Amino acid sequence: MLKQNLNLKLTLGAASTAFLGINPVFAEVLSVKATEVEDVAVTVNDWSNAKRNTLELRKANRSLNSIINALPNEFSIEQNSTPVLRIRNLEPKTEAKLLIETGVNVSQAKLAQVSTPSIVTQAISDESLPEEESAPEEEVVVEGKRQKPTSSPVYRIQSDEIRKQGADSAAEILRGLPGFAINDVGYGADIHTGTFYRGASINQSVFLLNGRPIGTNVNTYHGATDLNGIPAGAIEQVELSSGTSATLYGSEAVGGVVNIITKKGSGTPKLNGLAQFGSYGLSNYRGNFTGSSGKVNYILSYERFQADNDYRVPVGAANRGADGRLFNGDTKLENYYGSFGLDLNSRNTLSLDVSAITSRRGLLYFGFPLQRDRLNHDKLNAGLTWRSQLGSSNDSTLTTTLSFNQDKFNTSGPAQGRFFRTGDLDSRALNARVEHNWQTSRTNNLRWGIDLQNAFLTGELSSTVPQFSRLNGEIERDRFQASLFALNTWQITNNLQAEVGLRQNFTSDFGSYLNPSVGARWAISPNVAVRGSVVSVHRNPGLDQLYLFDTVHNWLPNPDLDPETGASWSAGVDVQLSSRLTGQLTYFGSRLSDRLGIQSGRWANIGLVNTNGLEAAVRWQVSPQWSTFVNYTYTDAKIGSGAEKGLQLSSIPYSGAQLGVGYASNGWEVNLYASYFSGARRAIFLNPGDDSREFSPGWINLDFGVRIPITNQLGFTLLLENLADRTYEKSNRIYQPGLTYRLGVQSSF
Repeated sequence: MLKQNLNLKLTLGAASTAFLGINPVFAEVLSVKATEVEDVAVTVNDWSNAKRNTLELRKANRSLNSIINALPNEFSIEQNSTPVLRIRNLEPKTEAKLLIETGVNVSQAKLAQVSTPSIVTQAISDESLPEEESAPEEEVVVEGKRQKPTSSPVYRIQSDEIRKQGADSAAEILRGLPGFAINDVGYGADIHTGTFYRGASINQSVFLLNGRPIGTNVNTYHGATDLNGIPAGAIEQVELSSGTSATLYGSEAVGGVVNIITKKGSGTPKLNGLAQFGSYGLSNYRGNFTGSSGKVNYILSYERFQADNDYRVPVGAANRGADGRLFNGDTKLENYYGSFGLDLNSRNTLSLDVSAITSRRGLLYFGFPLQRDRLNHDKLNAGLTWRSQLGSSNDSTLTTTLSFNQDKFNTSGPAQGRFFRTGDLDSRALNARVEHNWQTSRTNNLRWGIDLQNAFLTGELSSTVPQFSRLNGEIERDRFQASLFALNTWQITNNLQAEVGLRQNFTSDFGSYLNPSVGARWAISPNVAVRGSVVSVHRNPGLDQLYLFDTVHNWLPNPDLDPETGASWSAGVDVQLSSRLTGQLTYFGSRLSDRLGIQSGRWANIGLVNTNGLEAAVRWQVSPQWSTFVNYTYTDAKIGSGAEKGLQLSSIPYSGAQLGVGYASNGWEVNLYASYFSGARRAIFLNPGDDSREFSPGWINLDFGVRIPITNQLGFTLLLENLADRTYEKSNRIYQPGLTYRLGVQSSF
């Protein structure tokens, strides 16, 4: 570790100065509050490895380049005999908050409560460092905290990019990330149209909210995790990972792990609002109130979205009414979110966040006859987190989380035109997690801990269909699961990193099982690294699949189901052609035995599925104003046994791609977004005479969004979707209507 002094220089008013010397290995968080702050500088002096530290400061600057347009102050890193991180021209009565950590493995800088839009960035050039001292680039998250690269790709999208894309939900955010095939977004969206990651269904990936589980593992009654119910306005960042992440968060991560990180309040109280109107009865109202006072920060958010979706659809479309319009496609969502944080002291923080979702919508999918079923979904998620820095340095962090998750589903509708059925499901889970992140040495990091979950399912069923009336009634089931996990990351050399993980699970109904994982990453050069990982996966059947009759689909439960087991793997290369241009290429695959599905109207283990695919992602910050990205995913998800052996899994496209081009300057934002879908095997919903091997046609969609500043606090937004105005089949004979619009006003006070 480096040993040096850190000096903080504050220039207050007319050149009045103050110095604060800090002499531990890591500097603490430094907060400055003044009525007139003209200059803040942090100077690193007297180090024993100046070249390495110069490189670390250069990396910190590169890490902030991706969000530089979001910073309000002039920001520069100056290469002098002593490198300086300098922030100039702070507005009066603002708070400057800097976090500087130095060392071979850690370097970070953070600025909080910023307010001025003009930015000038001056990075240290690559030529300033000798080639022999160069090191591979490290990934940095938006808040400045650097995370070590891993043996599998990690994709992140920040709130600024989310806003520019005009996304309204987590589903719309994820559709632009590599590996995802999501049709459950926008006009014509229905939960039956599918959400898949690397060929795995939504219940075969792990979904987290601020690091804690939100998935229901309910498969019947349309009980899958509804990503449309998580409002984009409350999201700070979405992080997509795979491979050894399954060791940390759950062996169910056949596809991967999605962590949705919500916003935290800071600074002067601020009110942000959005009012939006669009085609076919669309309206969206959103408000956020954020701020901080002393050691307390807070955010309160509300969103209300609804749409009639009564547009014209072609003959043969699902739920085409007598008037030629989509029938029963309306939706209404209300979302509430609150977060409160408390800095107990410099080394301990406490945070509480609560989200509640109310969803009312019609269901599509069958089409013959018109499906009239309704789905009501009420969701509550609450979590309390205590984060503590152990010891006297920053190399040991203990995080303890207690959370509660509840999903209540109600479906009802006619059956066969003469009967009626309804189903109520109440899925609840109590979760506790303790994780210790310990930098045991300069070259070794250990993340270990315990997960506990007690899940409960209550169902009440009623069907007037004579042959199913015997299944009516109430049912209550529960499952307890405990998991011990450990993931060790060893920096073997400056360029070679290895990861080894173990997750030991104990369940009340499926016994115990061990899921190991291994991974490695080798930085061939400062700009190129290769990586690979293999992880054992295990997913238990849902309590509903085991014990609960599905009155909507008339699917029977099966208490003799076996878990889905197998392995998933990936290998790839990361390339950084410059500080502004990065690319990732990944081969992924999985082999899953005893996959769950429906046979003869009953849940069963239907056999083997082999998945192989390729995903590519390129991001380029062309200039401070212009940026672009392109993603491509190929997925070959083949059924390996049974009557459909050799066929692609239903609803999963072979190819999907996204392309975005964006411009942002002085409050103006212009974005062009294109998506491609190669078509998918229908299989589930077929017209008379259709072949189950038939694929839906492929399509290309082009969206255009613009934000026009009216004042510093007010802006006009326009989003045009499907510029080509060509109706296309999203999936399973559910159609997008053609050219649509959304008009809105954004405010910030």
